[in-house]
Amino acid sequence: MVVYYGLDDPRLSPRPSAVAVGNFDGLHLGHRKILSRLCDLAGRRGLRSLVLTFEPHPERALGKRSVRMIDTPDQRLARLRETCVDAVAVIPFDRTFAGLDSPAFIQGVLRDGLGALEVVVGRGFRFGHDRRGDIALLRRLGRTAGLGVHVIAPAVLGGLTVSSTAIRSLIAHGRVEEAARLLGRPYEICGRVVPGKGRGRLLGFPTANLDTLNEILPEGVYISETVRAGRAHRSVTSIGTNPTFGPHPLSVETLLLDYRGSLYGATIAVRLHRRIRPPRAFADADALAAGIRRDLELARAWFTRRG
Repeated sequence: MVVYYGLDDPRLSPRPSAVAVGNFDGLHLGHRKILSRLCDLAGRRGLRSLVLTFEPHPERALGKRSVRMIDTPDQRLARLRETCVDAVAVIPFDRTFAGLDSPAFIQGVLRDGLGALEVVVGRGFRFGHDRRGDIALLRRLGRTAGLGVHVIAPAVLGGLTVSSTAIRSLIAHGRVEEAARLLGRPYEICGRVVPGKGRGRLLGFPTANLDTLNEILPEGVYISETVRAGRAHRSVTSIGTNPTFGPHPLSVETLLLDYRGSLYGATIAVRLHRRIRPPRAFADADALAAGIRRDLELARAWFTRRG
């Protein structure tokens, strides 16, 4: 998969393409429906399959609301690399781009900039200045520009419409099992292992402290898997402010159940499977150690049941 950065990337040429447009945050089951249709169209017509996405999120760029993203930009690209897509164009979303009117977006960006002959979008797609363009306008302008328009219905699972907004809310409230069903995989927090306060080691439970760019860090203690160099290790992960020892900045600490060796400096991914409990302040270090032992017992039992 080739990644282009901006419409002025010298490697980007307007080759005949099928283009999917969206933020694709989390690359959930609904997004995968869109990409499946994209690659089917591209294959049948002999076109390049290309994803047009934006950085930062348009609503964040315009200051309309705070959006905490499911994935980091690197995670999003890594997930797209695992799909059928040939190329991704990451467009800086700034006020200049936001100011494009609808015809300029269709003709200037999709047709002239990317060579789009087919465009695939979700049902809620909006475009152009102040998001005035809707699906009806996309179809009308698409006909004029010789652009086939394909609108994909959202994925629905257990009566719930799959969306990045719904998944963000589930993760933020610690409901990671439900979020995983909509994502099609566990929620992952990625980053580099850095030195911490060393309290876990003193208690007999050495943890790996994660320096992460992920934005949704749901407080609590979780059954998890920690992935290093492609290998998953059973773990328990605590996200919180270490209230037993007084207020501290929010941190992510993971304890691998059966691991020997140092993780300092390693890049790891922590997959959150199930929330064991919310964060709590224990009476003292001994009570905290006892609480950690209970957490580990629950995690081991869960992994045994899962097989």
